Amino acid sequence: MAQILLVEDEDKVSSFIKKGLNEHHYHVDVARDGVAGLSEVLQKKYDLIILDVMLPLINGIDLCKQIRQKQTQVPILMLSALGTIDDKVNGLQAGADDYLLKPFHFNELLARIEALLRRRNIAESVDHTLSFADLKLDTWDKTAERAGKKISLTAKEYVLLELFMRNPNKLLSREYIMEKVWGLNFDTGTNMVDVYVNYLRNKVQKGFDTKLIHTVIGMGYIMKEQR
Repeated sequence: MAQILLVEDEDKVSSFIKKGLNEHHYHVDVARDGVAGLSEVLQKKYDLIILDVMLPLINGIDLCKQIRQKQTQVPILMLSALGTIDDKVNGLQAGADDYLLKPFHFNELLARIEALLRRRNIAESVDHTLSFADLKLDTWDKTAERAGKKISLTAKEYVLLELFMRNPNKLLSREYIMEKVWGLNFDTGTNMVDVYVNYLRNKVQKGFDTKLIHTVIGMGYIMKEQR
């Protein structure tokens, strides 16, 4: 489950964002001013940070600059009601990866978060290779390898593995996997997802100490590094 820090002083806005992201299986910590936000960043490791610009104590622009001095890789999405070109440029030059104007539709916020997490977690290189931990998937010739060892996949196993690798650290429900791998009209009364996840586990995890595909009981599956 991806860990997100939201630095926002408006309670209604932070509650709206947190509730929506929780429903999409993200864990969200909320800080209500710039000092509290910086403290959270220094104490915990986050997968993504959402910053309001108009914050008490340390404004979002200065906070973004300070975070970049500490963590250069974490994606930062800046939220603001300030919508001039100069405002956006200032935000991006401070180190933000994206800039979203208030008010916004939640689905747009969610799409931008997912895009930023994909960029962070998946190194999709120019030779069309997806990488997660020591696992690699070539999306051109549809082959996989882990720690240099070739893995033979069936067509469905490949589609399932690609789905996991494009959504690392994100909980995927059985219904979502079924829809993406087998199509909308497939019979959801079967245990096909569980069967193929087990097939995939045997191929990508057997013989390795670090497990990559985990069951979340009653909810689905998640790809993450865990022994």
